[in-house]
Amino acid sequence: MQTLHVNGYDMAYLEVGKGPPLVCVHGTLGDFRTWYAVLGPLSKNHRVISVSLRHFFPEHWDGAGSDYLMSQHVADVIAFIEQIAPKPVDLMGHSRGGHIAFRVAQARPDLLRRVVLAEPGGDLDASLAPATPASGAPSLAVRVAASVKKVASGDIEGALMNFVDAIDGDGAWARLPTAAKQQLRDNIFTLLGQVGEKRRPFAKSEAESITTPMLLIGGGDTEGTLSLIWRVLAEHIPGAKTAVIPGARHWMFEQAPQEFSKAVLAFLAG
Repeated sequence: MQTLHVNGYDMAYLEVGKGPPLVCVHGTLGDFRTWYAVLGPLSKNHRVISVSLRHFFPEHWDGAGSDYLMSQHVADVIAFIEQIAPKPVDLMGHSRGGHIAFRVAQARPDLLRRVVLAEPGGDLDASLAPATPASGAPSLAVRVAASVKKVASGDIEGALMNFVDAIDGDGAWARLPTAAKQQLRDNIFTLLGQVGEKRRPFAKSEAESITTPMLLIGGGDTEGTLSLIWRVLAEHIPGAKTAVIPGARHWMFEQAPQEFSKAVLAFLAG
């Protein structure tokens, strides 16, 4: 593990492989360990740099403070990339990290060569809202709010089960390997910050303004809003590519690492 001092914070990261830099940003309850399943294939041709965002493991945050903001995490990733050479870099984000990667592409396209969004999290504003809402799992905000109540009451395992099962289906938490459960458990108090992170919804004008080549990728079996958002964004991001990982859900890179890596590497090589 290494760190870079970024906006007054020591941002932890792992670096594997040689080649053009690929910066990877985890989602809710993740950290630099999120990408373990794909570090092997991705690092064959790339210098994979997997970051932990502010207040995530290896920090053990208690949820106190006012700097757990979407804007702060976006600014941190930008400042982190500014210290990476050579530039431009490739950037990949999953879920909440996909939202961050989208915002980085909006603000600083000069830093980026290509971007991969794996089921970016958030909401669509009225300009992008589909005529038929997604069925199945509720929005990210609803899931987080329900889990936060359980965290506040001390029911950590209940909060984790509620969150994971809402995304990947009933019984998903119980089926997770012990190491994957511990990673999520290590970051559980970041949910307290996420409630007030001030994440704004995606807008049509924002999607249309993206100039960096972008791949949007999703699990073939993902349900609810997470299965919808990336498809809607892809319709409005100029020249966007898409890929579906059959038989996988939201954590597709863990469930089908070879298929996920193949799609990412093909895009990055294009």
